[in-house]
Parts: sequence; C-alpha cells; structure tokens
Amino acid sequence: MHSTDNVAVESINDHTVNVQSNRILSSGIVASTMGHTTVTPNTPAIQSSISSAPNLVGTTGLAKDCAGCGKRITERFMLKALDLFWHEDCLKCGCCDCRLGEVGSTLYTKANLILCKRDYLRLFGTTGYCAACNKVIPAFEMVMRAKNNVYHLECFACQQCNHRFCVGDRFYLCDNKILCEYDYEERLVFANMTSNPSSLAHIRRQVSNLQVKSLIPSTFLLLPSYFIVLCLF
Repeated sequence: MHSTDNVAVESINDHTVNVQSNRILSSGIVASTMGHTTVTPNTPAIQSSISSAPNLVGTTGLAKDCAGCGKRITERFMLKALDLFWHEDCLKCGCCDCRLGEVGSTLYTKANLILCKRDYLRLFGTTGYCAACNKVIPAFEMVMRAKNNVYHLECFACQQCNHRFCVGDRFYLCDNKILCEYDYEERLVFANMTSNPSSLAHIRRQVSNLQVKSLIPSTFLLLPSYFIVLCLF
C-alpha cells in the first residue's frame, strides 16, 4: 500500500490533534500534519482564554480585586481569565512561573494548578513512540505525522537515503517506510523489472552494450542509479 504525501504544517486544538486530510483524487496527494500528541488526562481540565482589558476604575470608580494576590488592581491594564481579574504579574504558570499573558492566549487549570499549555501537556499529556527510532516522544514536543505514524522532527527523513524533508516536499509512505520521491520511483522501477523478466533482460543487454562501447565515465554519471546497479547482475 503506497501513498503520496506533502509535508505541511497545521494548527492544533488544545486537547486533541486536529488532523484534516485533503485527498486529491487526480494525483493521490494527502496532506501530512505537524502537531502535538493527543492529550487524554484522567479527569477533565478547565481551559480558559486570557484577555487583556483596560482598567476603568477611573471612569466607573469600581476597582477590581486581583484573584491572585487579593489586592486592588490600580494599573491601566489587567488580565481576565477564568471569569476573574488579575494583575499581569499575578497570572503565572504554577509550574514554570512564566507570565501567562505573555506566552499565549490560553491557560489550563487541573489539580488546583494554573498551567501554561507546555506544562499542561508535559504533566498530563500522553507520550507516544517515534515510528522511525522507536524512542519515546514526550507529549509536549512537536511531531510530524504520516497516516497513523508519528515521528520526531529530526527523524522525519527518507529511510533509504536519509534526506531531510522540508515543508512542502513530497514524500511516499511505502510499506510503512518514508521514502523521498527519487527512492520511491527507483523502487517502482525495480519492482516492474522483477515482475517482467523480458524487460529486465532488455535493460541488461543495454548496459552490456554500453560497456562494450567503452563510453566515457561522464556518460555513466547521467544514467539513473538502477542502470548502474544492474551492471552487477
């Protein structure tokens, strides 16, 4: 079973990977995705957006109390999250102590902790295994996906020639192995020759004739690698 894919980047949801395959019938191209491994915590976490709001205490005369320190918010701007108001310095990740208003627009609460996305995934996300190296992929790491396989970013390469793919490059998933376009086409040629002995014999005769004529070495450099390999038969 062979499939053709293009390397592409896709945004993810906060709890599950958002995989959308766009199948193009004329060429058989399927979009691959980059994202996090799926998060499956034992108990539901609360997700909340973070928004910045102007402090209108001078206009309304009603000051807001910070949900973090309990003190009045007198600064010009404040943060709103979990239906509460916060000083910008008080809304922090309970694990890494980063200011949540500066690292994103979403926070998570679970087990009485307020967490940034990275620490939420690290603590409560599900780890997986790389289809290439079989090593663990932490839940908070970015990954590359091809069909049902997941890869470290550094492992997502042709498993024949180790060519590293860039976004937009075409690759093939053949017998559960990732191949670049060149190696995939070369494999197809060998498969066709194996199933068609007369074609294989014809190519052998062509290679033999080239050797008899003692062509210059640069001519051989122009030949596809499968012609050169056939010289060994």
